[in-house]
Amino acid sequence: MKPSTELFKLISSLSKSEKRFFKLSSALQSGDKNYLKIFDYIEAQETYDEEALKETFKDETFIKHLPSEKNHLYKLILKSLRSYYSEQSVSSLLKQEIKNVEILYNKALYKECEKFVSRAKKLAKDHEKFYYWYELLSWEKKLLEEAYEAGEFDRNLDDLIEEEEMVIAKLRNLAEYQVIYSKINLIFRSGGFTRTDEERKVVEGIADYHLIKGKNTAISTRASSICYYIKGLCAATNRNYQDSFQFFNKTREILDRNPEIKADSGQRYVMTMAHLLRCYIDSGDFVKAEELIADLRALEGKKGFDSMDIKVRIFTSTYNLELMLLHARGEFDKCMSIIPSIEQSENEYGEKISKEQEILLTYNKAYSYFGCGQYKKALSYINRVLNDNEQNLRQDIYSFSRLFNLVLHLELENYDFLEYSIKSTNRYLNKQDRNFEVENVCIKQIRKLSRGVHSSERIMILENLKDELDELLKDANERVVLEYFNITAWVNSKIYRVSFSEAVKRSESVYG
Repeated sequence: MKPSTELFKLISSLSKSEKRFFKLSSALQSGDKNYLKIFDYIEAQETYDEEALKETFKDETFIKHLPSEKNHLYKLILKSLRSYYSEQSVSSLLKQEIKNVEILYNKALYKECEKFVSRAKKLAKDHEKFYYWYELLSWEKKLLEEAYEAGEFDRNLDDLIEEEEMVIAKLRNLAEYQVIYSKINLIFRSGGFTRTDEERKVVEGIADYHLIKGKNTAISTRASSICYYIKGLCAATNRNYQDSFQFFNKTREILDRNPEIKADSGQRYVMTMAHLLRCYIDSGDFVKAEELIADLRALEGKKGFDSMDIKVRIFTSTYNLELMLLHARGEFDKCMSIIPSIEQSENEYGEKISKEQEILLTYNKAYSYFGCGQYKKALSYINRVLNDNEQNLRQDIYSFSRLFNLVLHLELENYDFLEYSIKSTNRYLNKQDRNFEVENVCIKQIRKLSRGVHSSERIMILENLKDELDELLKDANERVVLEYFNITAWVNSKIYRVSFSEAVKRSESVYG
């Protein structure tokens, strides 16, 4: 059986300050500390090697019970982290306060208990932590019963019941928005955009849902921010960047006006900023896009944006979008200067980077090398996308990578392999539930170009392709391809014998 690497991953994820806290906490404990020997040894490993661990401590008694020792260490590290972060998040503080309430109540210290409930309830209310607020109301009702028994009747039970009903309504409202968000997020994460009439109808159904379309349907700040985020995601999924900009901008405004909620919604805030960035790139407002990249990176380390998951999200979002910005400008040479630092960070973060963001980064690096004329390098990256794809994740990237792959083989004059690759691509596309004629037209003309035709005939094929593309790309749905691969700029570069970079710069607009 393969040794578990969970402990190794946990230790590797610890920051210097987290490790220091763990060591200091351990120093306060008495008795045997064999777990520290395991900790120190694993901490020094670059990759987990359990056999080396066993060999090093073969004369120690504890090594005979290594699985239980590892499990013990794992729990101790988590306990240390709980203590380390006990006052760094609202949820942690509220859990701690509710535990204090329980202790004081069980000791019949009702007056003291009431103070803790009141303080915790204000915290839950300010941060819209409805689950905790509801639990604290339950404690208030218990304390009210004790007050009645003591002959104190200055608090009305009806007021508590009314407040409880209000909290339940807010909780249900927020929960319903979260369910709606999950539905639109599934479409976006799986396909990146609506590919069929059926998917567009699903998105339209979400956009027309009464909680999304209606006015004043969100009854809390959290719900309101999610509502506008859903509106923005619906528009973005349909590639309506003008509307999505308005909705995502509204989401950002709501969170900026409510710093407590913003600090507790770090992931959503970063993703909102990333969507706004995409809108700026699409509209050609590159100066605003650059400013927003700087704003996003400036968030790192601030309250609510200091956790590892947020740090990784900021890294992947900003670099993916910075590469896309440079692509839109035709400044592919500048990509070459930042790709090494991207890959260094990728190695450091490892599995902390989501599969989706990894695919996007790999595709964008491939496109960067293509823009610089480094076709072999681009092909090596695009092969990673094609060979390491999740079946249900971002099929938009996977689909257009296949078209991009054909162009790369054409540039490299891999004509023999190209014929096989065209057949494979056609088989794949025929199985997909999508309706893009632009892919069929491109593949048809690439097949003609792959037959090693004379230069005059080659130009004629390219001009025919250009004419067909000009007509097809009048359809907004067909123009989706230009967000992944500027096929019109590539055709123009071949017809007018300029670099792809120059053809992009000469384009009337970013997407044709």
